[in-house]
Amino acid sequence: VQLQASGGGLVQAGGSLRLSCVGSGNIGSTYAMGWYRQAPEKQRELVATFTENGRTNYADSVKGRFTISRGNTKNTIYLQMNSLKPEDTAVYYCTHTGTYWGQGTQVTVSS
Repeated sequence: VQLQASGGGLVQAGGSLRLSCVGSGNIGSTYAMGWYRQAPEKQRELVATFTENGRTNYADSVKGRFTISRGNTKNTIYLQMNSLKPEDTAVYYCTHTGTYWGQGTQVTVSS
């Protein structure tokens, strides 16, 4: 499984970004995919994932602002990030089952 994340960038507080993750290989269901992030000097943390029954799971800090979704192709997921805050600044990683990880995409939110 290989994962390619994209869509990061520099945005002002209150702005929006949309991250994309395209998987290749034995992806199976995109419900096995999700997003984590890691800020400088902090541990990697869950942002948003799909649950086994297809529902979504969000970190409390992003609820109501971020939305995880599946693409029309079975190997793509997105993360729509609205009302961004400086504390959302981190490298965002796409993962498959928590076993495979993409290279990460940098999101920087300026105040």
